[in-house]
This record gives sequence, structure tokens and C-alpha cells, in this order.
Amino acid sequence: MSDVDVEEVLFPDLGDLEIANIEIGGDSVTVTACACAPEALCPACGAGSRRVHSRYERRLADSAVGGRRVVVKLQVRRFRCPATSCARSTFVEQVAGLTFRHGRRSLRLHTVLQSVALMLAGRAGARLSSVLSSKVSRSTLLRLIRAMPDPPTTAPRVLGVDDFALRKGHVYGTVLINIETRRPVDLLPDREAATLARWLTEHPGVEVICRDRAIAYAEGARLGAPNAVQVADRWHLFHNLTEAVERCVTRHSTQLREPAHVPTPEESAAALAELEKVTTTAKAARGAHRYADRTSERHQAVHDLLAQGLSRREISRRLGLARGTVRRFARATAPEELVVGKWQGRTSVLDDYKPYLHQRWQEGCTTAKTLFDEIKAVGYTGGLTVLRDYLRPLRSGAQPQDRSTRPPSVRDVTSWITRHPDSLTTDETLKLKGVLARCPQLATTADHVRTFAEMMTARTGHTQLAGWIDQVKATGLPELVSFVNGIGSDLGAVVAGLSLPFSSGAVEGQVNRIKMLKRQMFGRAGLDLLRKRVLLAP
Repeated sequence: MSDVDVEEVLFPDLGDLEIANIEIGGDSVTVTACACAPEALCPACGAGSRRVHSRYERRLADSAVGGRRVVVKLQVRRFRCPATSCARSTFVEQVAGLTFRHGRRSLRLHTVLQSVALMLAGRAGARLSSVLSSKVSRSTLLRLIRAMPDPPTTAPRVLGVDDFALRKGHVYGTVLINIETRRPVDLLPDREAATLARWLTEHPGVEVICRDRAIAYAEGARLGAPNAVQVADRWHLFHNLTEAVERCVTRHSTQLREPAHVPTPEESAAALAELEKVTTTAKAARGAHRYADRTSERHQAVHDLLAQGLSRREISRRLGLARGTVRRFARATAPEELVVGKWQGRTSVLDDYKPYLHQRWQEGCTTAKTLFDEIKAVGYTGGLTVLRDYLRPLRSGAQPQDRSTRPPSVRDVTSWITRHPDSLTTDETLKLKGVLARCPQLATTADHVRTFAEMMTARTGHTQLAGWIDQVKATGLPELVSFVNGIGSDLGAVVAGLSLPFSSGAVEGQVNRIKMLKRQMFGRAGLDLLRKRVLLAP
């Protein structure tokens, strides 16, 4: 390759640069060059000058070529400013596309490192820069991010608002998203109503605001953009409805099990004898449910003291409980609401080996130690006692209860009611029909949920929501009535959320992206750095 070809590869479109020499060493390429523009413009006043004051050499690191780092020895000139009113008497010329003031890297290498810093931050970016033969420290990359100018902030027509954790459980900020372009607009240092209101006042033009049901964002949107339409997020609405359904199912959890078989007198006598035999074992096993017993006792104690007219603060002092705990017990109408999901739907370490155990039992192998050694060899991680407890019903002639024959849990029934009917299996559909047939209140709840889901999917909240609320209140189901009372305090945003096509999905995606960027930065994700990466990274 000729020198002219090398020059075109290294410095294309640089007409103001004259290459004097190119030296290729073992791991580097050294380029000696000089600036040859006929004149230079003063950076302070913009006046052109041809009067050369002096010359000196700059050393610039450039993008690597062929795995070799490139060093440019550039001779530049210092010019005298011809304007007598200019504050600068002399200035140094800059080669467009190659140099910038006080830079020890070429402009293109500087741009590459900025992109690496934005995408990978400090440590990962420093490792990549070493691979690119342009090694810099992680602190240098973070300084490059901080030095970048903020992008121009313009108010979008449709704005998405949500919070994110700077320090989970302690410090939170607010992310603003352009819903139409799905790009972040700005990051705010907290999630206070006044901060959002101030931003909206400084950036007029927002017509629609998508948010969750946080009171602070509702108030901030009302103060900062009173004419904007507030849209409550549909996911949060249906999630709140699901929580209400779960509380309703919990209240009727005794009706989830199929009616028990009515035993004959002989069967009753045999069951009584068996019950007396295992009384001691049952008492010992009862300790496994000490959490539920303790919760029930505390719930009863709290409600007894409330009935006596004591305040929650006094109850907290007497029982030695936190005020938040007393508040949760006071709000719960039944202790089952406080222990939902604690033991339901648990899996057993033996589940994967039960078919094999049944097969070996039918073949005549009934020794627990032998079966334990066999399943231990293929990956069983439990203990021998677990296996013996499972085999005990087999030795008495009974079959251990299979998970498929167990009564559905509260979470199972809640899932069946709130999911689309087409997503249920045949077995789940049959079980749900049985539960709804045994409990008319849950059947009514399922009808209301189905109507709400259809309304949400079809975006017909502006015509159907008021009637749906009246129907729910007429049925008197306390959990659903509590839900409709909650949405009544934010009715305008709820109606818009069930009628307009906008949602906070793009905002939730950006919140997840912020979590990823924070993890990349290993504890150095302060708001200034995080804001630059969120707004400027591609």
C-alpha cells in the first residue's frame, strides 16, 4: 500500500492536514503531520487570522488500526487575533475532524470512547477499550460521560411517569418517558408532587399523562398540567382487582374443597380408632403451623382491644407489636387474610420420584432404606425421614394424596378467575366450575371480573364503567366494593385508562433498563451519571 493510500485510510476528508511521515512499529503506528490551513478562526470573536505567532507539537492518540495503536505527532500554529477588542491576543488552530481544545485524543477516538462509556460505563468499558488498543481507565470513561452536554429537553405530547429506586427502600427518583417515541425525556431527583409539577410548568405542551395510581403523581400532574388528561395504567388497575379477588377467595377458602364423603358408622369407628392412634403425631406436627396459630391469636387480641375502644397506639404498646403490624391486623376481617400463601401450593422434594417409588412398591420393594439408596443415586437430595413419612400411608393400605387430587389453593382459584378462559386447561376449567357452583359469592365475583376484563380490552370504560361500579356495589361483596371505592377517588384517570389506547408499558420497560444500568455501574450510579446514560445511550 502506498503512502497516499495509508493517508486516505488513516485520515479521510482532512484536507487541512499534511502527512510528513508514517512509521509502523511492532504495536504502534506513529504519524507525523502538520496543519496547513491558510488561516484560522479565533474561538473567542470568530475573526480570521493569517499572522502566525509560533509553532509547537501536539501528541494525539487516535483510533487503532490493524490492532496497533496510532499516535499522531501534529505540528500546530499559534495565531495572533487581529481584533483589537478581543480578549484573546493569540490562539491555537484546530484541525476540523481531528482535534479539539485541550484534547489529547483525536476527535474520532474521543467519540468512540464516549459511546463505549455510555453503553458499558466504567469497568466494562475500560476492558473493551483495552481490546480496542485504546486503553483508558474507568474513571476517565465516567468523566467523559459527565462532560457530555445534556440533550435538549422538549415536552412530549404524551408523557409517561413512574418512579425508580436509586437506593431501594430509601431513595427514589422519577423517570419521564415520551410514550409515542418510547424514549426517556428526563430524570427527576425524587418522586414528590411539587417536583413533577415544577417540571410540567417549565415544559408546557403535555396533553396526556400516563401514570400509576400514586397520589403524588396525580397531584403533581393536576398542579403542573391542569388541562392534561391523566391516564391510569391498566396493568395496575387489573392488579388491584386481582388483589381484591384474592381477598374474596380467602374469605371463602373453606368452600374450595369438594364436599366430603359421608362415612358409614363402620367407617366412622375405624376413623376414630385411627385418629386416637395418631393423636400424638398430630400434636407434634402442629408446631409446623405455629405461625398460623400465632397469627390467629394476635388477630383475635387486636380486635378484642379495638372492641373495648382502645386506640391502635395503645394496642401496640400493650401487645408489644409494631404500629404497622397492629394496623394490618385491624384491617383484616379474618386471620386467613394474613397467612394467605404461606403453605399453599408447596412442592415436595419427592415429587419427581413418586412415580418411581409407586412402581417399585408394586414390584414388592417396601424397604425404605433400599428405596432411599436407589433414588439417592439418581439425584434425590432429601432425607430418609421424608421418604419414610411418605411411605407410611402405603404400609397402612392407603394411597398417599396426589397433588392433582388436593383441593385448589387460594392462589390457584384467584388465577383461574382472573385469567382468560381460553388460557385455562380442561382440568382447571372443570375445577373452577366446581368451586363457583359451591360458592355463589365467588361466581358473582368471577362475573364481575370477566365484565371488567372485557371492558378493559375493548376500551369501553367511558360507557360501561359507571354501570359496572353500580352492579358491584349492589352485590355487596366487601372486597370488590373496597376496590370500586378506591378507583372512585381517581375516577377520571381510571375512565381514561379504560378508554384511551395509552398505557405505561413503555415506562415500565425504561424502569427495567435503569435497573440494568445501575447494576453495570457497581454502586457509582449517582443521579448525574445515571441521568446522562439514560438520556444519551442509544
